[in-house]
Formats: sequence, structure tokens, C-alpha cells
Amino acid sequence: MSSLQKILVVDDDTELRETVSILLEREGFLPIQAVDGELGLEKALSVKPTLMLVDLRLPGLSGIELCKQIRAQRLTTPIIILSAVRDEVDKVLLLEIGADDYVVKPFGTRELLARIRAVLRRSAGEVARILHFGDVEVDLDRRTILRNGKEVRVTPAEYNLLTFFLQNMDRALSRDVILNSVWGYDFYPNTRTVDAHVVKLRQKFEQEPAAPKHFLTVHGVGYRFLS
Repeated sequence: MSSLQKILVVDDDTELRETVSILLEREGFLPIQAVDGELGLEKALSVKPTLMLVDLRLPGLSGIELCKQIRAQRLTTPIIILSAVRDEVDKVLLLEIGADDYVVKPFGTRELLARIRAVLRRSAGEVARILHFGDVEVDLDRRTILRNGKEVRVTPAEYNLLTFFLQNMDRALSRDVILNSVWGYDFYPNTRTVDAHVVKLRQKFEQEPAAPKHFLTVHGVGYRFLS
């Protein structure tokens, strides 16, 4: 059973929950049910499902709040919203709450399964291309950086330096190696350029820039990056 992909169905409609669960089981998934947002959050954190189906209008903790809390916990579990026709759902809202797609009720079983499989395919392809450290998420394909779910603007040089650190985790890197790898041998600045950019990364991504936990100074050498 543990090899099956787990799908968490969060909906207060018992009949819909049961119907969707039977469908998922028949298609080779392992359905897990939650009747409200609080239980949905609890199961999302403990069970770590492969994907979540979340009703937008849940009693207590709403579907929107549930999604926000899931993302605040730095879980990248794909989420498909189940919404009623009367609900105003747009791409902006989906991005804001961290959802991947939505299906409008009443939906056909084939449509739901197609959406589930499409989102699973996308997430499987993106796993290795999204890197995390602390409360930061770096999407290498989109070249975007989120901190606590909010986009952080960086210069091209800061982005290149950050990704170089991420790809050389826990290694002592000299300033010359960093300068040549990130800026190139023909670039004119000296090693102070590296120091200046590390300071900027600390200001943008450390909880306490003066006492860094990720971008560490290795005295006499250069820097070491820890996640």
C-alpha cells in the first residue's frame, strides 16, 4: 500500500468525498479523507500526500486558508481546488494561495482524473528543479525566488551566485573560485565583488544577516553555504 500515490480529499460533502475516493481507488491511488480544513492540514503534515483535492468552501478553516498554511509549512504538495460554479476563481487567486489547478463542481470523473494526472506529471518533472533552504524556494526553470511565499527580486549576478552556492552545498569555496565560476575569468572585478554580493544575499535571505546560518564565512578561504 505504501507504494501507492496518496491523494488527500478535503471536502465536507460526505457523498462527494466517498464518490471521489472510490474513483481514486479504482484508478490505483490511495485516497485519504478529511472532513474539514483543520483535519486536512493535520493529515497533510502527517501523511505527506502526493496530491491534495481541496474544497474551496470548507467549514472552519477555509480552503483558501488551508492552502496558505500548507505553503507556509513549506510543503510543495500539488493542490487542486474543488470549487462551486458561484465561486470566483481566477489564476491570480490560485497563485496567491499556492494552488496548482482547479475543477468546477459538478465535474465529470474523466475531467477530474485528467487534471490529477496532468498536475502529477508537472510536479514530477519540477521536483529536481526546485531547491529549498530555510524559508526560501528557488525555481531554476522560472528563475524565480520565493521567501515565505513572496517573490524576492534579485539581480542576475545575485541569482547566479545563489544558484552556484546551492549547487556546491557544504563546500569551502575560495573567493577566486566563486569569482571565476560566477563572473568568469575575463571579468574585471576583484574578490571584493564576491564579498559585496554575499552581503546582499545575507540581507535578502538570512533571518539575521549579522549572524548568518546559510552563507558562512570560512576565514582564510572564502565561503561555505549550508541549507
